[in-house]
Amino acid sequence: MVRMSAVEKHFGDLHVLRTINLEVASGQVVVVLGPSGSGKSTLCRTINRLEPIDSGVIEVDGKVLPAEGRELARLRADVGMVFQSFNLFAHKTILENVALAPIKVRKTPKAEAEKRGMELLERVGIANQRDKYPAQLSGGQQQRAAIARALAMRPKVMLFDEPTSALDPEMVNEVLDVMTGLAKEGMTMLVVTHEMGFARRAAHRVIFMSDGEIVEDSTPDSFFTAPKSDRAKDFLGKILTH
Repeated sequence: MVRMSAVEKHFGDLHVLRTINLEVASGQVVVVLGPSGSGKSTLCRTINRLEPIDSGVIEVDGKVLPAEGRELARLRADVGMVFQSFNLFAHKTILENVALAPIKVRKTPKAEAEKRGMELLERVGIANQRDKYPAQLSGGQQQRAAIARALAMRPKVMLFDEPTSALDPEMVNEVLDVMTGLAKEGMTMLVVTHEMGFARRAAHRVIFMSDGEIVEDSTPDSFFTAPKSDRAKDFLGKILTH
């Protein structure tokens, strides 16, 4: 579903992605872990060209990611993205936020887009907030609205870039529960997160990154119980003792 081959990315002198080779199969949930500054978010953002790459090839659903233009917009429509900050339109209601892209991009009739929007708000547990504006919702509710908005486009793959890191601790689980539900339904997902419980519970694979490289690619069980690299052992030692 997603294939990255020999992907390289620099920010000036900083080499943030080094020879990244990664495949995410359809229906797979891949969680990307690693210390801050290891390139996780950049990796996530290159998959829909929010960050251009210096070299290498990225394919989504068998199609090479175009550099720009209409083809890129079309491919982006198949890749749902949920960010750390919720990026909802402040002047639109929650339902309007969810229905907007299908109306504009997919040319879905408004009534149909809103009906589907309501189904998605129901699914993420905030249908009763449909007429409110983002500022009237808690962080957890806003992030669930953002997930519903991404799903409204019927994406083939969902990217999550640290979706819970801006949330208060008590709101984290309500977002992770929605993501776990998606994983169970067979949504193809690439999730950059610090949530180890989610990685253990929902991931098919754990990718561990350090210094712009993929250091390990294994099952959650083997990663958490028997990490192969010293860098992964060190990372887990710091995380799991807190």
